[in-house]
Amino acid sequence: MSSPAPSPGSSPASSRTSSPTSSPTSSPASSRSSSPASSLSELTALVRAFARDRDWEQFHTPKNLSMALAGEAGELLAEFQWLTPEQSAAVMDDPELGPRVRAELGDVMIYLVRLADTLGIDLIDAATDKLAEAGRRYTVEAARSSAGKR
Repeated sequence: MSSPAPSPGSSPASSRTSSPTSSPTSSPASSRSSSPASSLSELTALVRAFARDRDWEQFHTPKNLSMALAGEAGELLAEFQWLTPEQSAAVMDDPELGPRVRAELGDVMIYLVRLADTLGIDLIDAATDKLAEAGRRYTVEAARSSAGKR
């Protein structure tokens, strides 16, 4: 049985603190301008090609991708686990922690995009539909300044 493929955005030997298109100290604005993808559809195509070029499509089943997505979300969560609310709000100002959070968000995004692509789901449509549903459930008048669930 083969071992699972590495994250589409990293190699087994790569550092988890930076991506190939940015330096650990780059700001979100500066790294975005150097990004090879400027839209969700371009990112989807890049991630799809990355997997195809490595013959990883065989591993990219919805089950495997959703499990990998959950794992990466857990790694993101771990970066915030013991921070105070104030520290978490300022996390990107921390020269050590900020790049790690950025890298974990990148991993989450890659797996989310790959999973949606594999399932044929348009993420923009899905998010827009979900936001409209939430707007019906949580009207401004009823939900303003309330964290309660309905």
